[in-house]
This record gives sequence, structure tokens and C-alpha cells, in this order.
Amino acid sequence: MTTSPVQRLRRPSSRRGRIAAATAVLSSFALLAACAGPPKSGTDSTGAGAKLSASTPPARGEIDSFTWAVYAEPPTLDYTVAFDYPQNTVLSNVCESLMRWTPGLTVQPGLARKASNPDPNTWVYDLRAGVRFHDGRVMTADDVVFSLGRQRDPKNAAAWAQTFRNVVSIAKTGPLQVTVRLKKPDSQFPQYMATAAGVVASKAGVEAAGKDYGTTGDLACTGPFKLGTWAKGQSIELDRFDGYWGTRARAKKAVFRILTDPSARTNAMLSGEIDGGYLIPTESYDRLRNSGVGTLTFGEGLSTVNVDITNMHGPLGDLRVRRALSLALDRSGFVRAGLGGAGTVTTSLTTRAAWAAASEQTRKDALDGLPPAGQDIEKARALIKEAGATGKTLTVATSSIGQDVSLLATAIQAAGTQIGLKINLKTIAPNAFTALFTDPKAREGIDMFPLTYYQSITDPLDLLTNFKTGAYLNFADFSDKGYDALVDQATGVYEVEQRMRIETEMQKRVAEQLPWIPVAEWPTAVFLNKRITGAPTTIAYMYYPWAADIGAAR
Repeated sequence: MTTSPVQRLRRPSSRRGRIAAATAVLSSFALLAACAGPPKSGTDSTGAGAKLSASTPPARGEIDSFTWAVYAEPPTLDYTVAFDYPQNTVLSNVCESLMRWTPGLTVQPGLARKASNPDPNTWVYDLRAGVRFHDGRVMTADDVVFSLGRQRDPKNAAAWAQTFRNVVSIAKTGPLQVTVRLKKPDSQFPQYMATAAGVVASKAGVEAAGKDYGTTGDLACTGPFKLGTWAKGQSIELDRFDGYWGTRARAKKAVFRILTDPSARTNAMLSGEIDGGYLIPTESYDRLRNSGVGTLTFGEGLSTVNVDITNMHGPLGDLRVRRALSLALDRSGFVRAGLGGAGTVTTSLTTRAAWAAASEQTRKDALDGLPPAGQDIEKARALIKEAGATGKTLTVATSSIGQDVSLLATAIQAAGTQIGLKINLKTIAPNAFTALFTDPKAREGIDMFPLTYYQSITDPLDLLTNFKTGAYLNFADFSDKGYDALVDQATGVYEVEQRMRIETEMQKRVAEQLPWIPVAEWPTAVFLNKRITGAPTTIAYMYYPWAADIGAAR
């Protein structure tokens, strides 16, 4: 598990748990998660000065090349371990999945022209004909069976392995047809076929690369770009694949520059050395927005900033203490300082956009009536006194990894101090912060730390399942048998409205119990200079071939 310098986290699907209950025969795309979409251009969804846009203006023509900033070098581009920003920002343009997560955050056909669900335990993928890999080979059902099989192979230690936990078999049932049989109905599996979990690569190409696959040479995929020169520690070049089955990329080449220092990335954009980038440092929002050299645009990020409770054996084991901290937090101040004004305060662990496929009444039930986001210091003090926690000590991890971490930790300290708690800050080096997610020993002596979570599918269950007993990110061992039963029930329901009614109850339970303390929604930010345009603004860029849309601005 790794995280980015802005500390956005996706729960690794290798720790997913799924249990199911059957429904009737269901089929196809209407039942994949799905009708969510980002706000229309100009909609002020943040309440803090940043407007979310559905897209950037479409490209007016082709361009020889453009240069893009990434904050770290991918350790590999093997799709089975592509679960963080650097890998997926690049890989989404080279390798494609059976389904496609669109910039509108909906699921559409990808390398599969059709997905059908003839019974609750079966998914059938009918493949596009004539799709070519970068080495010229034509895609067949054998390649799909092989590619998905790599995700299930324990030897590969795939990040996406648990997406396939309910899979009994993956079989070729025609030259261009693959059938997946499940142990139990699994509403999340078909949605994850639009992520790197559903990538298809050439069996012959991967086997020829052997242990070097993902680090050198051809990635044996089908996307609009193919891997070009990889200068380790410096840059990764992608070359346009003119044999692409879909719409040809507008740029002949995309160059990803590896710039680990946030100031260096910002300065490179301002100087024109870099044409654009995602994951803009929050402290650079104003400089870029007011620079006159380009445009800073915000889109739906399906991301929430939270306080992760890691220890419920001390004072935080008392719900009154968790509620008190939530009441005392200055969320508005954190959004202004920590998120550069681009965010909206919330007491919901899930974003509003995650509920877009639900009916209006279900969205209202899920999001209205949650605890207030404003401060109430007097009520918080009373709760601390009632819990007998006055003067108790809590430790919060902090780091210079990003303002969303350091300033939220400071906000927690300020909130605790005002209500009678003693809050210590424990500073952790940026390169060690990731260990909080992977090593229980790294969390010893820590009661809380800032965590920003992004969803990889447009379904609230992607986040809400984290609070099931034993879930990977359930560091504090929160356990509620009733909640666990709801997770199992929702996982087994394909019909969207029915599933989201169950998820509404889950949402209410975690809002009441506060296994994490939600703070704010945080949009995706993208900067484009005046040379280029066309980049999607939403979190879909993690799995959608966004670079193919970039071209000349004029």
C-alpha cells in the first residue's frame, strides 16, 4: 500500500471482503454502478470559491507532444499492482480494461462490447473484434482469461486480488467471449472491471517479457499510447499507437516528467517547462490560478478528507470523545488553509457524487440529517466532561507530506485543546508515512492520523465496506455485527436503487458511530497551460485514457 504526497488513499481491493444474497436474473450496463456524473460546468459545489467543471474545453487539433508532471516514479507499470496515482496516471493511457470508467464517472463498454448477467452468479463478457495489441497481435478470449488469471495468482501478489475473491472460474466460452462464474452474487465485481482489475494484456507479450514485465519494454496492451522510452528517475515517454481500435490520440507523444518536489512541479508549470498535471499542491492553487499562463480547473474527485481513528482502546473508545472532537473541529478553517479553499465541509464519509445513481429520495435520506459540520465547542466540552476524559492525552500523526495532512493534524490539536484534551503531534517523515497503512507497529502509540480516501468506482459501498469487522483499513477494530450484515447484504444486490437503500442505512450507522471523523470533500485539480486542452477533470483519469483527449488549444 502506498499513498501520494497529498495522501489520497484508495482501499486496496486485495483486502476486500464480499458476501452476497441473490436477486433475480439481471443484465448489462444499467446495473453496473453507475449513472453518476460530475457537476455541470460552473456549478459551485464546494461552497469555498472553487467551481467544479465537467471537463476542460475540447482540443481543436493535433499536437506533436505535451509534457505532464507526476510526483513520483512508478515502481512498475505491471497492471496487477497499479493501485496508486503515479502508476495509474500513466498506465490508463497504455492498458485498457473490459469496461471503461468515463469522465462522467459512469461505466461503459471497453474492450468488452457487451457485459451480461444471465444469472446472479455469472457474468459474460463479449469482446470487441479486431482489437490489436501494441505488438500487432489480435486480442482473443485467451488473452482475457490469462490477464484476469494473473490477478488471481497468489504468486503475483496482485493489489486487485480480492476483487476476484468470489470468482470460481474464468473461462473462454467462445473465440470472443469470456464467462466469469462467482461463488455468490457480487455487485462490486462488474464495477471493478472498469479499473486496472479488468485490464487485458497479450498473453504472448507478457510471457515473453517474463520477470521484466512492467519495468522495461512493451506492456503488451491495447491503449491509444504504447510505452516508449523510460529514463529511470527522470521521465516516461508514451508514443501514439496508430493501430488503436478507438479514436486516435490527438498527441503523437506524451512525456511524463518525474518531479518529486511540489515547488519544482509548480515552478515547471509556471515556466512552461511542463504543460500540465493532476494532483496540484494545494499551496500552489493561487499561484497557478492567478499566473496568466494557464488554467486551474477542478472536477469531481470522489474524495473525502477524514480523521482515521486507529486506537479505540483508550479515550477514543468512548463515542462521546469521538463526537466531541467532531464537534470541535474547525472544518471551514481547514478547507481554507489545508485545501486551498477548494473543498466543502462535510460530516459524510461518502461524497455526494457517489450517490448520483440513487433516487432523489434515497440521496436525501443518505445525506440529509447527518450531524452538523459547524463547531459547537460548549457541547463538545460537555461531552468530554461527561466521558471523564478531561486532561486525557491523545497522539495524532502528522507529516510534511502535504498540507491536507499537516494542517489537519494541527486542526485536530487545536480542537482537542479547546475542549480539555491534551493532543500531542508525532511527526513522521514523508517516506515513512505510508507505513501507517501497512505496518501495525508503525501505528503503535498513535490514536489518529489524517487520511484522504478516493473511490475507484461510483458506489458508496466502495468506502463503506471499510468499516466491516476485519476490513483492511479498519485499524481501530471497529465492530458492529448489524453493520457487517448490511455490508454483506449490499454486496449481493445488483439493482442499484435497492443496494443504495441498504447503503443509506450503512451511511447513517457510521455517521453515528464515527469510526472515522469526516472533515471535507476534496475535488480533483488539473492545470493546463495555454498550449493544450481536453483533459478530463474528474478522478476517472485513473482508469480512463485521458491523454488521448489532449490536443492543441488553438
